Amino acid sequence: MQEVKIIPCLDIKEGRVVKGIKFINLRDARDPAEAAAAYCREGADELVFLDIFATVENRKTRMEWVKKVRDVVTVPFAVGGGIGSTEDMKILIDIGVDKVSINTAAVRNPELISEASKEFGKERLVVAIDGRKNPPDSGSPRLEVVVKSGTEPTGMEIVEWAKRVESLGAGEILLTSKDADGTKEGYDLEMTKAVAEAVSIPVTASGGAGKLEHLYQAVTIGKAAAVLAASIFHFKEISIPEAKQYLRKKGILVKI
Repeated sequence: MQEVKIIPCLDIKEGRVVKGIKFINLRDARDPAEAAAAYCREGADELVFLDIFATVENRKTRMEWVKKVRDVVTVPFAVGGGIGSTEDMKILIDIGVDKVSINTAAVRNPELISEASKEFGKERLVVAIDGRKNPPDSGSPRLEVVVKSGTEPTGMEIVEWAKRVESLGAGEILLTSKDADGTKEGYDLEMTKAVAEAVSIPVTASGGAGKLEHLYQAVTIGKAAAVLAASIFHFKEISIPEAKQYLRKKGILVKI
């Protein structure tokens, strides 16, 4: 069994870490560089930095925000938001970002996945998938891909999209449930398991962590290779050492 990764997420708006519920009602959490340095000291396995309004505002990732975090980070560091081309990716990789994460751009232009995988290697490419659940009579897939920070439905079925993403060369999938995001009621285990069992690349569960048990469930029921969380870490409800100790006691292999 591979070691399960614990990954704090920095959602960035106007240069600050923010956190909302179901992608809205954002509130200020802390300074990104301060948060990144603290999480590295505490034993985070990786960090994810998302410029969450870049795509909505039709702009590129704000490099000045990325650089502030890059200067303090000591673990692998993924950046997403506003990345629309291999040129955008190269700029980030050249300044020291370990992985790039694409979401809306991948849906709009799936060939970008294969281009990026060939140019930079699949280990540097994360495809983020945001999903929601639809009622049975909606006429839409039960598990549907949404884009533009969850504001736009696509009509695409999540598992089928995940399989395609893998076949095009993605190295991993960051899967976020819009419905569960920020609720602290637990990850969407149905969605996570469906995707994780359909692909052979690692799937990171995101959206909904509220207590230690949720992390365990994401791994054991959801089959996730990594668990990403924001609120519980930002607001100091659970620390990374606590999360690792809990999972280790439950028999999950984690990096000490």
